[in-house]
Amino acid sequence: MTLLQSILLGIIQGLTEFIPVSSTAHLLIAQNLFGIPASDAMFSFLVIVQLGTLVSLFAFYWKDLLAIARALIDFRRSSPERDLGIYIIIATIPALLVGYLLKDVIETLFKTPLLQASIRLLSAAVLLTLAEWLTKKNRQLDSMTWFDALIVGVFQILSAFPGASRSGTTISGGMFRGFDRPSAARFAFLMSVPVMLVAGGYEMLDVLKMPDLGEFLPLLAVGFIAAAFVGWFAIRWLIDYLSKRSLYVFAIYCAVVGTIIFFLTT
Repeated sequence: MTLLQSILLGIIQGLTEFIPVSSTAHLLIAQNLFGIPASDAMFSFLVIVQLGTLVSLFAFYWKDLLAIARALIDFRRSSPERDLGIYIIIATIPALLVGYLLKDVIETLFKTPLLQASIRLLSAAVLLTLAEWLTKKNRQLDSMTWFDALIVGVFQILSAFPGASRSGTTISGGMFRGFDRPSAARFAFLMSVPVMLVAGGYEMLDVLKMPDLGEFLPLLAVGFIAAAFVGWFAIRWLIDYLSKRSLYVFAIYCAVVGTIIFFLTT
């Protein structure tokens, strides 16, 4: 992998982490187009570069995250921020358990990147279409319950697998519970912070053990920075978009790209 390829992969990650078209699928497709072989180092890169978009989340939602953290510390005092923090914790548990128990399985799936990308893109197309078609979208985030959070957390399990869209699955999960698009997106982004932080931190431990870390570190750094910079603008754009428009355009995009990739790999 070259420095330019690392920057381009970071840009792709930043653009597609929050827009519900599957960042992992696009990174896997780009990896194949660039001729970068699947390896443990590449898997580590794909996970670590997600930490760049985590920086985007902190930068965009820092007031919300700070208020939630303070409310959880002062746990005995009831507040909307404390309740939201509890719901984020509840929603995080399923994905962390599955990610820990099936880590080896998930890494193995990355060995067939294009096939997995096509399958998950097609799955995202179906999920986004159903979320738009079947849901009422008339609830605000302040009406959330622990059961809502758990259901959205179960949807987040899908994002542990290659090609699945974290934002697409969790936003859809919120919409299936009746939340409007902006509320579903806000909760989806906030609940992704713990999972991305744990996954990236865990993978960082493996990166630190790499014998050629000195050569690999600059590639990680530029991909990380590119993802962080582009990701902030992607969040801002998507929140504004969802307040006015539906998810159908993303469903169509996933269906078209997923179908093309599927036939190219079969």
